[in-house]
Amino acid sequence: MEYLGTDLKKGLSSREIPLKKKLFGENRIEEKRRISPLMIFINQFNDFMTLTLIGATVISAYLGEVADAAAITAIVVINGFLGFIQEYRTEKSLQALKELAAPVAKVLRDGQIKVIPAKDVVPGDVVLLETGDRVPADGLLIEAQGLSIDESILTGESLPVKKSIEPGETPDIKIHRKDLAFMGTLVVSGRGRMIVTETGMSTQMGKIAGMMEGIEEEETPLQNRLNVLGKQLVLASLFICAMVSLLGIIRGEKAYDMFLFGVSLAVAAIPEGLPAIVTVVLTLGVQRMIKKNAVVRRLPAVETLGCATIICSDKTGTLTENKMSVRKIFISGETIMVAGTGYRPEGDFISSDGRLFKKPEGELRRLLEIGASCNNAAIEQQKGGLFRGFLNTGELVSSGDPTEIAILVACLKGGIQKENVDRNYKRIKEIPFDSDRKRMSVIVKNRRGEIYLFLKGAPDVVLSLSNRIEKHGQVLPLDKKTEEEILRVNEDMGKEPLRVLAFAYRKLSVQQMDERDPEHDLVFVGLMGMLDPPRPEAAKAVEKCFSAGIRPVMITGDHKTTAWAVARELKMIDRDSKILTGRELDEMTEAEFANCVEDVAVYARVTPRHKLKIVRALKKKGHVVAMTGDGVNDAPAVKEADIGISMGMSGTDVTKEASSIILMDDNFASIVAAVEEGRIIYDNIRKFIRYLLSCNAGEVLTMFWTSALGLPLPLLPIQILLMNLVTDGLPAMALGVDPPEKDVMNRRPRPKGENIFSGGFVKRIIYRGLFISVATVAAFVLTGYYGDGNLTLSRTAAFATLVLSQLIFVFECRTEKRGIWEFNPFSNISLTLAVLLSLIMLVAAIYVPFLQDIFHTIPLDRNVWMLIISLAGLSALA
Repeated sequence: MEYLGTDLKKGLSSREIPLKKKLFGENRIEEKRRISPLMIFINQFNDFMTLTLIGATVISAYLGEVADAAAITAIVVINGFLGFIQEYRTEKSLQALKELAAPVAKVLRDGQIKVIPAKDVVPGDVVLLETGDRVPADGLLIEAQGLSIDESILTGESLPVKKSIEPGETPDIKIHRKDLAFMGTLVVSGRGRMIVTETGMSTQMGKIAGMMEGIEEEETPLQNRLNVLGKQLVLASLFICAMVSLLGIIRGEKAYDMFLFGVSLAVAAIPEGLPAIVTVVLTLGVQRMIKKNAVVRRLPAVETLGCATIICSDKTGTLTENKMSVRKIFISGETIMVAGTGYRPEGDFISSDGRLFKKPEGELRRLLEIGASCNNAAIEQQKGGLFRGFLNTGELVSSGDPTEIAILVACLKGGIQKENVDRNYKRIKEIPFDSDRKRMSVIVKNRRGEIYLFLKGAPDVVLSLSNRIEKHGQVLPLDKKTEEEILRVNEDMGKEPLRVLAFAYRKLSVQQMDERDPEHDLVFVGLMGMLDPPRPEAAKAVEKCFSAGIRPVMITGDHKTTAWAVARELKMIDRDSKILTGRELDEMTEAEFANCVEDVAVYARVTPRHKLKIVRALKKKGHVVAMTGDGVNDAPAVKEADIGISMGMSGTDVTKEASSIILMDDNFASIVAAVEEGRIIYDNIRKFIRYLLSCNAGEVLTMFWTSALGLPLPLLPIQILLMNLVTDGLPAMALGVDPPEKDVMNRRPRPKGENIFSGGFVKRIIYRGLFISVATVAAFVLTGYYGDGNLTLSRTAAFATLVLSQLIFVFECRTEKRGIWEFNPFSNISLTLAVLLSLIMLVAAIYVPFLQDIFHTIPLDRNVWMLIISLAGLSALA
């Protein structure tokens, strides 16, 4: 502590952190070198067709066609620059996502518990370790309560290592010391504190790379399919381009001209950027999701989101606010009302006959003291330190589990402060809460040397461990009648709906303190009912789910009456809906559960192992399942689900690593917003694929028809490349950010295995490409007659018709169901601006004198423009 300049109670001072970061660097494992912006730019020109085109331009310059060569080079560079911007933005976005999804650490700084990125941990930090946490650095343990750590990532040993504050049997072998925790290892049970001794490359993890690589940059199934499609289109386009070039040579055109033409057409026709644009659109969509509090860790999840048919959600904190306040206490056969709401310490204890409890005594005091002692939350001042007062707003500054915070607030209402209770009952040992055990207990010693076990947990569990009850100052046997009364009160509280905890204790001898399982023969004290109101936005989100053909399912460890009451308030259930408890689930055969799984709307009193069973049963029925989770034991179910969702606020590191999506606000409405965004992204990808492939088909077919009919080439290579720049780039990207259609959440989820080209998509592409080519060839032929065989006029008209047809068609691609005239052109301002910019480039190429020489165009009169607009419009209406 002296060497590292730290303090056990206050941790480091925030003033020391910048200096320590300078001395020790960031707490991260060195990553593989990222590709530089320069290399990203150079890579835009390393595909075969672009290199061939560059080679052809060099030959063209050598033969004296300097203007053409310069123009083609300029267009290739501009295309490369646009590609660079897209790829660089994607790289930066993915890196930002990694930072968002990177591990965090709980540290003590300036006397306050703070959650910081793991990379900001420095030597001397006091780190708090809890079940499910990744150890952020190497350190010396100063507290270990039932602490077990999985060190398999470091040692290869499969069994967790029990930790203590003693070095153990082999203190000379650092990796085997019991009092050390190592970076990257996982806390599987218990809790503890450690002083950080080494960070970053100085840790035992050393050169193991990728610890901070939170997001996996794997290709989505759609990207894989488009890569395959791209290769097929390359072969088809090369074949057609070769045929067109060959026909031109047979017709008497120069071989070099036809070679340059063929390469230019191939560059324009091959959608080599299609997978890249998909990545850009996915990344832009992911950025929009971040604004809606959903961080995507794996891009394939974005595709799957649109297919979700069932969302299995935790109740507490996801469907409800997770801002608990104690409303009722049941002791000695009497129900006591607790006034006040939120985290405010004002409020009275009022009996059923209206009496005020000014100073808690007897069983009420005992219950509150158990609640304060068997508790790891903290209520703090704004400037640090434990509670000494509260803010002007009346709200206490707190940290820890919301249930435990609510208990401490109730204690303060009775004048009982945790720090005083902890002085009177010094904690010796803790048996941590576990979702399977459904309870937590501490062993404490009071000032007289008496040893007690204090326990809180689920009422049915606590009752099963109790054989006595404290009533009116006496400890009496717990008979069946009293037990039934307690269970009835518990059920009544659940219907309100209150979350109910029971409290009990046991006096221990020194020998009993070391029992393997001291949680038995308890004295039951009472119940505490807490209100956790549903989130205001949850009801709307549930309604949206049903409209979208998605069934929301509640999964909770709470009592079934509480769960049912919340589900009813959120309108998650109807007459045919069923509720199942974990016990009923255990008693069912696999076949019985499979028969009813689609009718169950609420699962109560379930454990994480039940979650896995639920996911598998639903998947066998053909459903695409989204599953939420926060605890370590939730990780298998989260990983098994089609869409695993972890909680950003309450979730453990191991669950986050198993998930596809992290919810930054733990809110059910954010899940639904993410599903909606997933549908929008998929729709937009279909839109620009339809646009790009239809336009490319139109270009290739135009060349094919004219060659087959023995006509001159309707476009020159430089015109083809300009058209590719004008129509393929900006309008296609703008379609990728098109606003959603009104019915996006009013239609059923698409089947998971559905091909992106389903629903007659290929026919539409060929059909539209055919009409674009017919309109272009018609403009070329008709202006040939009108201009008395002026080939430059015909090519300019064909060029303008092809570009204009595509720019009109881009608006048609915004929907697959409605007409082009039903859309407000300004609802996607990016698309409108992209089309306007493309039109300006088209007009400039035709009317700016020095561009006319480069692109071999001439000005068009009104009659020609009328013909072009008519043909382009007809192709859109066809």
